[in-house]
Amino acid sequence: MNKVKYKQAISNVLLCSQKQIFLYWKGRVALYAILKSMGVKEGDEVILPAFTCVVVPNAILYLGAVPVYVDINPDNYNADINKLNSAITPRTKVIICQNTFGLSSNIEEIIKTAKQNNLYTVEDCTHGFSGNYNGKPNGSYCDAAFYSTQWNKPFSTGIGGFLVVNNETLIDGIIKLESEKTKPKFVDELIISALIIFKRYFVNDYTQENLTKLFRFLSKHSLIIGSSQGDELENPKMPSKYFKDISSAQINEGIKQLRHLEKLNKLRKKNAADYTQFLKTNSKIFVSSSLFDNHLFLKYPLLVKDRDLFLKLAQKAKLNLGDWFISPLHPVKGDLSLWGFNAELFPTAVNVSQKIVNLPTDVKNNIKILNFLVKYLNLIE
Repeated sequence: MNKVKYKQAISNVLLCSQKQIFLYWKGRVALYAILKSMGVKEGDEVILPAFTCVVVPNAILYLGAVPVYVDINPDNYNADINKLNSAITPRTKVIICQNTFGLSSNIEEIIKTAKQNNLYTVEDCTHGFSGNYNGKPNGSYCDAAFYSTQWNKPFSTGIGGFLVVNNETLIDGIIKLESEKTKPKFVDELIISALIIFKRYFVNDYTQENLTKLFRFLSKHSLIIGSSQGDELENPKMPSKYFKDISSAQINEGIKQLRHLEKLNKLRKKNAADYTQFLKTNSKIFVSSSLFDNHLFLKYPLLVKDRDLFLKLAQKAKLNLGDWFISPLHPVKGDLSLWGFNAELFPTAVNVSQKIVNLPTDVKNNIKILNFLVKYLNLIE
């Protein structure tokens, strides 16, 4: 019953039918499912931005396919539309469109190119749930879209994700895959519930920095259920029980979280407008106001001259700034060749990943953040 209620709440936001929605343990699992439904197999190529999370190329590689990266446009942090055509080959099967930090861009042009080449399109809406692109919900343009409900996403269920299928010809394939999903164990339910309760009552401005570091450490070493387990960050080999269903704990939390979404999104827009005005006034790099209508502003991107120093100063000032993306394939640093990534081919993505930090947009009062930016204006690009 709660699964139906959860799907209904999601469909109310996305203006789609419940029949189009499929629920998963994590958002990346939803991507894997739709790629498999699209017939992606060994040797096929899937195009994606060269500025993403490593779990996205992982889902491609788990199917034996090849991720083909496209460098990004520094104005919107999404794939450079002018470089898309040159990435298409006779082996290309799918193009993934990403709304980085909640910003969608060039969707119509990407879809037009895909149709001309008989390709599928999938929208990566892990940052963009409840945002809009040219008046329609993010995820409603492509053949399908996948969403994440991890800790720092538009709404959180601890971990989790779902898929929306817009191309009716793909739905039967997704339904067939439902029987292949493993069910969460009772211990999984307990851990997820405990993590949600812990975050609600113990994570605050004073504890978040250290607890986030601890959580990432435990997750990396597979000592706790986390956004990315250690094996996902070490190599592109599919973990056991990867293709897993959502749990009742995640569903129940999702229903609660969705009630507050509209109010939270208004706050995100307000804070983003404040950050933009400040940066523009001080002749720094900012998100153009022309992009605002299509930007959810899950996080606000800021480029700095010395990220390590900037984050240390922020920590000292008791500010919790984000670090998406510290790598073109976040959060893996160093040699990315296992994921078919050649850093020399994507200079913009590499450059941005060395300088970017994220300003929080879900804070009720951003005065402390703006004062910090004033104090260290010389470190901002």
